[in-house]
Amino acid sequence: MVKTILVINGPNLNMLGKREAEHYGCLTLSDIEKMIRVEAENAGLNVVLMQSNHEGEIIDRLHGCMNICDGIIINAGAYTHTSYAIRDAIELVALPTVEVHLSNVYARETFRHKSVIAPVCLGQISGLRAYGYVAALGALKAYFEKGEL
Repeated sequence: MVKTILVINGPNLNMLGKREAEHYGCLTLSDIEKMIRVEAENAGLNVVLMQSNHEGEIIDRLHGCMNICDGIIINAGAYTHTSYAIRDAIELVALPTVEVHLSNVYARETFRHKSVIAPVCLGQISGLRAYGYVAALGALKAYFEKGEL
């Protein structure tokens, strides 16, 4: 059975290609989504893509993916550091989740070093820009095949 991955992009990621290329690269969100679709197809996975600047919409989508999706990739943007509500939603749905960040959050401002989401995720990928999503797809595929990383 083909596994389905929900890919969530949070606040301000819709502005990729227009903001801080030194941190995020030059690709737009549309470019990254095309890459994710191709890589998922090559890996034999389905993906459902969403972006929202609204915390509640992200939480609603997480709740809605129960019994529909098999795993989650999330780039929660700034909510990574502040949203216990998103953290709790990830924990509640109890699906294998990988946290992704385009920039190396540990080479940036100190407030970006703390993720409230990381403790309820399989792992975190930071600093690989768009390729972080590819790595996350690979990690989830391996998890599905082996039941662990």
